[in-house]
Amino acid sequence: MTDSKYFTTTKKGEIFELKAELNSDKKEKKKEAVKKVIASMTVGKDVSALFPDVVNCMQTDNLELKKLVYLYLMNYAKSQPDMAIMAVNTFVKDCEDPNPLIRALAVRTMGCIRVDKITEYLCEPLRKCLKDEDPYVRKTAAVCVAKLHDINAQLVEDQGFLDTLKDLISDSNPMVVANAVAALSEIAESHPSSNLLDLNPQSINKLLTALNECTEWGQIFILDCLANYMPKDDREAQSICERVTPRLSHANSAVVLSAVKVLMKFMEMLSKDLDYYGTLLKKLAPPLVTLLSAEPELQYVALRNINLIVQKRPEILKHEMKVFFVKYNDPIYVKLEKLDIMIRLASQANIAQVLAELKEYATEVDVDFVRKAVRAIGRCAIKVEQSAERCVSTLLDLIQTKVNYVVQEAIVVIKDIFRKYPNKYESVIATLCENLDSLDEPEARAAMIWIVGEYAERIDNADELLESFLEGFHDESTQVQLQLLTAIVKLFLKKPTETQELVQQVLSLATQDSDNPDLRDRGYIYWRLLSTDPVAAKEVVLAEKPLISEETDLIEPTLLDELICYIGTLASVYHKPPSAFVEGSRGVVHKSLPPRTGSSESAESPDTAPSGGPAADQPSVIPTQGDLLGDLLNLDLGPPVSGPPMATSAVQMGAVDLLGDSLMGDESEGLRSDVGGSPAMGGSGGSFTPAPSTTAPTNVGAPLGSGLGDLFDLTGGVGTLSGSYVAPKTVWLPAMKAKGLEISGTFSRQVGSISMDLVLTNKALQVMSDFAIQFNRNSFGLAPAAPLQVHAPLAPNQSVEISLPLNTVGSVMKMEPLNNLQVAVKNNIDVFYFSTLYPLHILFVEDGKMERQMFLATWKDIPNENETQFQIKDCSLNADAVSSKLQGSNIFTIAKRNVEGQDMLYQSLKLTNGIWVLAELRIQPSNPSFTLSLKCRAPEVSQYIYQAYETILKN
Repeated sequence: MTDSKYFTTTKKGEIFELKAELNSDKKEKKKEAVKKVIASMTVGKDVSALFPDVVNCMQTDNLELKKLVYLYLMNYAKSQPDMAIMAVNTFVKDCEDPNPLIRALAVRTMGCIRVDKITEYLCEPLRKCLKDEDPYVRKTAAVCVAKLHDINAQLVEDQGFLDTLKDLISDSNPMVVANAVAALSEIAESHPSSNLLDLNPQSINKLLTALNECTEWGQIFILDCLANYMPKDDREAQSICERVTPRLSHANSAVVLSAVKVLMKFMEMLSKDLDYYGTLLKKLAPPLVTLLSAEPELQYVALRNINLIVQKRPEILKHEMKVFFVKYNDPIYVKLEKLDIMIRLASQANIAQVLAELKEYATEVDVDFVRKAVRAIGRCAIKVEQSAERCVSTLLDLIQTKVNYVVQEAIVVIKDIFRKYPNKYESVIATLCENLDSLDEPEARAAMIWIVGEYAERIDNADELLESFLEGFHDESTQVQLQLLTAIVKLFLKKPTETQELVQQVLSLATQDSDNPDLRDRGYIYWRLLSTDPVAAKEVVLAEKPLISEETDLIEPTLLDELICYIGTLASVYHKPPSAFVEGSRGVVHKSLPPRTGSSESAESPDTAPSGGPAADQPSVIPTQGDLLGDLLNLDLGPPVSGPPMATSAVQMGAVDLLGDSLMGDESEGLRSDVGGSPAMGGSGGSFTPAPSTTAPTNVGAPLGSGLGDLFDLTGGVGTLSGSYVAPKTVWLPAMKAKGLEISGTFSRQVGSISMDLVLTNKALQVMSDFAIQFNRNSFGLAPAAPLQVHAPLAPNQSVEISLPLNTVGSVMKMEPLNNLQVAVKNNIDVFYFSTLYPLHILFVEDGKMERQMFLATWKDIPNENETQFQIKDCSLNADAVSSKLQGSNIFTIAKRNVEGQDMLYQSLKLTNGIWVLAELRIQPSNPSFTLSLKCRAPEVSQYIYQAYETILKN
């Protein structure tokens, strides 16, 4: 009779019946009842009401019943922690049961019950089981320590369990050793700094002894642990390799890959002249080849790992090209990986074989595979110079087939062959030109245009060919437009008389009729070059091009070394370090290969460069396109000062773009000219260099190098902790316009952080949930620094207050008015839009106090036409009260003078994007009107600064 009958009951009043059966005196009836309970629990019914009755069944010596009760306990202990304590006594008793299976079962279950109250009762039984005479109990207890550490790390350390675990590494039973290693590795992963696995030659020797006798998963734990060990010299590395090599013939592919990882790592320390090094290379090939006879999914993982190994040591598999030939029934993902490895292994010795194979692939039915095969032929030509001629003739044969996508791929790779071997194969250009009309993919069209432009002097009708592309210029993709522009300029420089009109036409299309900034910029550069100095234009545009390198898709060497240390893990399949895809609190340790010994390379190894030498210099970071956007307004006064990097936070707002494209106009590059005033665009004089946004806010006049702690200088006299003025909340989105959702709010700045303080009120008749918020691009790059978190659904007539942190690293676009912010809020009902004006003083930063000398020099330096005057009326404060009130909002008084009975305050402030504003405030003791004079490199902000002054002083 099977157990399926327990899952087919649908009686009413079932819980009551089960309760009676669980309390029955008959053992068989009890067992049946517990099975029914477990069945109900498995299909998702709530049987937690039976907790006390099931726990009573624990007092039994029947192992099957005990296992069932423990299973129930694990499931419900979390929701019923107080009841679970009742079971503790039985656990403690079971840990002293004469049957080792029951002792192990008890300790295993205790580790799975993740309830804080119970963990302290666990310690004594666990301590006994770690020293139990039965190895099965010890190995179970070892894993339990890791589980307990996850629940309460401090407790494990205080109770000395970690030392006991370390002792278990010397246990006589290999399975106990393996589990102890696994538990310590797991704990060490969450505490990267702790040196838990303190490996030394003695403990390594014990691990290697256990390696031969434990189960396959135990072997993997031990091998992974060995891979983290750093041998003291090449002799020790060799002896470890000799003892690990037998694992290569294991049936489990995971064991094989773990062994390969250890050998690849320790081979770094062996001299290439050693006989053993050659032997090891020969031994590594067969196991890797064997992995390719497994099922496709395993093959794929093996191929991704082999790809790394081949990039590090191609000599291992150089004679095994045939195993990477594609089989007709391989899935596409395996085919593409094999192709990649074939090209990496291609050499003069095997190129004939490879080319014949690739030519076959190019006639397959799978389009993606054919494309990759054609590209592979081109890559072979570039890699093995002797084969280039054969490759080109193979490509020409493929072009003759007239299969559209084959022709297009062939043209793309021939362009690369021309760049690798200039003036060698140009005789094929005529054949290529015949296929001009059939090209419809941007990459192929761009490649063909490049060929025509580059060899215009050899093609009689080059101008006609390029003119044919011009007719639909605006329908082409950017890649083709850019290529066409360059090609026609090349043609003009080679045949100026015949192509005057053509070049005029393309330049006006690219500059006046195009809205693509890249195309426009390139058009203007060519236009100016040609109009000012044709000779220079010739030198620039027709310069000698560097030859392209052999393999452009190799993994960068330091990353490759790190990935070799992760062979057999997800990182080796993704070809990315764990830090790129593992999230969460666990620190990911960067691993690297040991430095090479016994070879000349060690002298040049970057790792061994002296710390004072150039290798210790920080590499300069080229800011990404996104970083530069934040810089559009960044017009600092002083020279760019490098400081500690600011953390930029970009918050993922979910996959849906709430604002859509309708609000996102493409005007960001107009901003630099409007607000920035750079000299090239008729702004003020002086050279304009936007500082990369990786530098900290320039603290003009503050001593440098005071470190991150002083970024906002809250301890010095510059910043104040009093927080700036916060306006009362106003209604931004009335319920009428948002299907019952009313949003009111205000903006505030406290200790260097900006927030939007919102009140969401539900005036509809249904519950609201799933809130999200997004800002349109705006003048100062304001963006949410975290998602909008409304923790519970918003019931009708309920309100919730939220403080949403903001940062200023969003996209920038000049708004009208400058402080306009367009916001989209989404909930489960719809997306709603509103706009609001933020007070500019939330953007005044804490390090806005300028030195006196700097202030004077800057005031003189800013042109007089940039000065604006305003009247602040009805303000009855004296000079000191004004100064301290403004200081609260980060407007700093640099100096105070009394001239003919008037108080003059000289003040400075700085905006988040680096714009400085200088002010002179004139206060007459008897007159309630103040005169405010503002000077700034970007005068369009002055009006909004005046509004901020008025707001702060009058409230």
